[in-house]
Amino acid sequence: MTPEDRLAELGLTLPEVVPPLAAYVPATRSGDHVYTSGQLPMVNGELRATGKVGAEVGAEAAHDLARICALNALAAIASAAGGLSNVVRIVKVTGFVASAPDFTGQPKVLNGASELFAEVFGDAGRHARSAVGVAVLPLDAPVEVEVIAEVR
Repeated sequence: MTPEDRLAELGLTLPEVVPPLAAYVPATRSGDHVYTSGQLPMVNGELRATGKVGAEVGAEAAHDLARICALNALAAIASAAGGLSNVVRIVKVTGFVASAPDFTGQPKVLNGASELFAEVFGDAGRHARSAVGVAVLPLDAPVEVEVIAEVR
């Protein structure tokens, strides 16, 4: 079963690559790796939510937003790799969570992204990860995800 088939099984389709907000590209390939820029929870050109996790945005909602970020990252990876079937494995995920001062659930928020990669790629979707709490993200997004993928 291809990664695209797994997405379809999940009821998901690969979105269009989110256009950059500034002077960068959504993803770049270097040798056998694709590096994505930080992906926000954009759907059809609209940011799904704004605010700090643990204040305006609940942890469960932020988990779902991280999943959207991961789906956007997959679109960027596919565009640079010639399709998701060329992904060998997800190597590293870095997630940033715009956090209220007392919020400490960043790892659980980023599970939204990590779980999607495992659902799409199986064991090849298991990866190293950092979950970082930050004061603010672009456009006041609650979460941002960047990915390094090994490709053929």
